[in-house]
Amino acid sequence: MSNIVRLIIACVVMGAGVTLCAFGFWGWGILVFLIGGLVLLTFFYNENMLIAQYYLRKENSDEAEKWLLKITDYEKQLFKAQHGYYNLLIGLIESRKAPLKSEKFFKKALQLGMTMSHNIALAKLSLAGIAMAKRNKREAQQYLSEAAKEDKNKLLAEQIKMMKGQMAQMDKQQVQRGGYRNF
Repeated sequence: MSNIVRLIIACVVMGAGVTLCAFGFWGWGILVFLIGGLVLLTFFYNENMLIAQYYLRKENSDEAEKWLLKITDYEKQLFKAQHGYYNLLIGLIESRKAPLKSEKFFKKALQLGMTMSHNIALAKLSLAGIAMAKRNKREAQQYLSEAAKEDKNKLLAEQIKMMKGQMAQMDKQQVQRGGYRNF
């Protein structure tokens, strides 16, 4: 359902609630007004995205993907501030199947913008992992440092530390393969 249709339905239902209150049916008026408020809330927070986030937290990516696929045209169905989050969720699901294919979704999410800094840090941390998989150390270090800056609440500190450790391992493996070992 288009966002404009949701907005119109919310206004009509809330108007009906106000009308019921005006005619003296206070109980029904307040109930209908609250239902209109819920419909208005879906204008800002799409229910499919909320359910997909729930399933991702439960680590059920198949079910999350099913709910995200119900959003056919995200530019029309989602509020503009949710476009980045939609691409982030698609990237997270895609990274479990084919990590290198998820890079475009993370970059698109960063390009569209997200309001929460830990989500930006998550996208950059994922891009750092993809860069490490491609053996692009410079890009991986850049994304890791940006992710560390964005992670203000230290929600991803352990993952960033682990990724830095993996980069150090990658350096040791390159030195050993390159013939720089001392006997």
